[in-house]
Amino acid sequence: MMRHLRPWLLPLLLVLSACAQLPERPELPPSTAVPEATDGPLDELIAPAEAQYPGASGFRLVSEGPEAFVIRNRSAQLAVRSLDVQTYIWHDDLTGLFLAATLLEAADRGVRVRLLLDDMDARAKHYGLAALDTHPNVEVRLYNPLASRSGALAGGLEFLGSFNRLNHRMHNKSWIADNRIAVVGGRNVGDEYFGASKEVNFVDLDFAMVGPVVRDVSANFDRYWNSPAVYPIAALSPEAVTEANLERLKQKTAPAIEKAKASRYTEVLRQNDAVRRLLSGDWSVAWTTDYLFVADDPLKAKHGEGPERSAVLGVIRGALAAADRDTTIVSPYFVPGDTAADSLANGARSGKRIRILTNSLAANDVAAVHGGYSQYRRKLLKGGVELYELKPEQGAAVQSSFFGSSGASLHTKALTVDEDVLFVGSFNLDPRSALLNTEQGVLATHPGLTAELRAIFEQQVAGTRAWRVTLANGKLRWSDGTREYDDEPMASGWRRFQAWLAKVFPIESQL
Repeated sequence: MMRHLRPWLLPLLLVLSACAQLPERPELPPSTAVPEATDGPLDELIAPAEAQYPGASGFRLVSEGPEAFVIRNRSAQLAVRSLDVQTYIWHDDLTGLFLAATLLEAADRGVRVRLLLDDMDARAKHYGLAALDTHPNVEVRLYNPLASRSGALAGGLEFLGSFNRLNHRMHNKSWIADNRIAVVGGRNVGDEYFGASKEVNFVDLDFAMVGPVVRDVSANFDRYWNSPAVYPIAALSPEAVTEANLERLKQKTAPAIEKAKASRYTEVLRQNDAVRRLLSGDWSVAWTTDYLFVADDPLKAKHGEGPERSAVLGVIRGALAAADRDTTIVSPYFVPGDTAADSLANGARSGKRIRILTNSLAANDVAAVHGGYSQYRRKLLKGGVELYELKPEQGAAVQSSFFGSSGASLHTKALTVDEDVLFVGSFNLDPRSALLNTEQGVLATHPGLTAELRAIFEQQVAGTRAWRVTLANGKLRWSDGTREYDDEPMASGWRRFQAWLAKVFPIESQL
């Protein structure tokens, strides 16, 4: 009987998947950022510094997870007018629930909170997000949402039937408080992004910023918030936006706050020098008028099929092409394609020093991406590019892992050009960032910031943290200065198989 049904299975699934249809997007009045003012704690802290550097913006590289968490949490606590948060992932773990509670507390004080999330992760937390939207001072919107709001099977069928639409995701990350301070970069919201996980923590990087660049980030947030690609969560399932749901959420976050206060992570925050300096007001930033905040169009997927659809890629290409002597690139998911690989190899042959740090197969949280990257290693190495791959385990002294036994995975997206140009953002050098996801970042010219990022790069490519990949007699070698390998170090057979599949099947455009 089942044998006779099988030919009808796929058409049936496609019909069922087509049943899930998004409701008509309601007509919404334009919503814009609340202008900066002079009457709040953040105004009093930041406005005098802005006045000393007219036309310039201040930038701070945030490489430590605890500092990244405290900047977000503290700025939300000090906000009096608005909090605009845009992210790809928001976990309901220790730090995620803590920050959700902080946003609710701000809303209770009268702060307007706008929360914009990509629906690929948000769908699983739909009822919690709908509960937040119940608050009169909180609005939640979702980028490119699924019509079905629960169930793995329903979501899988809908994705199958609407793949061309749902394959485009919003990868941007912004945290903006009172239009006075903004944080952008690679971090989502969750324990592994803030050094709070006992298993694997991401080596990541943000730009914390003050000055006119914050208004650029706010304007871009408004562009996304008002985009036809973004739906209010209340339009997707109005039955979930209830006072009872909000009360359940508050009951859930209350013990999470108490747990967080008693956690080992809180002790890490107390001991961290950068956090203590930040809380005491010793918050140094580097000022420059030479910067550019850039973001892809929220409707990027509609702008043709070529790489020119990405504004962020255009800025990165221009920066790399302008290099005279030295380039460092950090990209956790690095699948350059033939054109970029040739360009990098030719640059190295011409005498430029080009160094790249990415994840090893053992450290990569998406093994298939490593399969795409591995096809270009030999070409890059033959051209003279220096390749480094992050180790999956790091010691207690490494700032990305505060629990000693924790593993590590690279999540930083950044580069430096010569001695004075740097880029920090959400963009991976891979086809997905170039063609499928929306991305953003900041390109700035400042010798001090560039030197600081180069120093971070040097720390991460040291033998204690990464392997140097080389070619010897036509064969790949991995070395950390004390031990050499002739195959992917510390990678399981299953991970090797996953990477191999990515090479065998034509899926590079999806990586």
